[in-house]
Amino acid sequence: MSSGVPRTVKAVDTPELLRLDAEAIECGLNRNHGAGWLVEFADSEAVHYLRPVLVHRAAHHPELSPHWRCMLLLTMRDGQQVFSLLDVLPASFEYLPETLDAATKSEITHRLEHGGLLTQAQWADLNP
Repeated sequence: MSSGVPRTVKAVDTPELLRLDAEAIECGLNRNHGAGWLVEFADSEAVHYLRPVLVHRAAHHPELSPHWRCMLLLTMRDGQQVFSLLDVLPASFEYLPETLDAATKSEITHRLEHGGLLTQAQWADLNP
């Protein structure tokens, strides 16, 4: 894990995830899901999980650098959980409340790193 990112996992509901994704799109950050994709495919009632993993710098947007590249445990409408990435501004991540206990954070981190999850792109290929 790169220094400079918080060593935590945060839970986000779907409306908050949509807001973060829209912010990434609006800011021109590289890792986002594209306009409307999450609305169409993410479970609207689910809780999703973000874990910052590295500091990312965008030379084309120095005013938005650095930002954090986050691993995302995303629950789809069919109930399947998939791995994705989302670029998040530090202030936006810090705004999210800490609601998870240490054991839950460890479990989610393990799933993201070793869970054999489909990626969002693989899931999309199987669910056109």
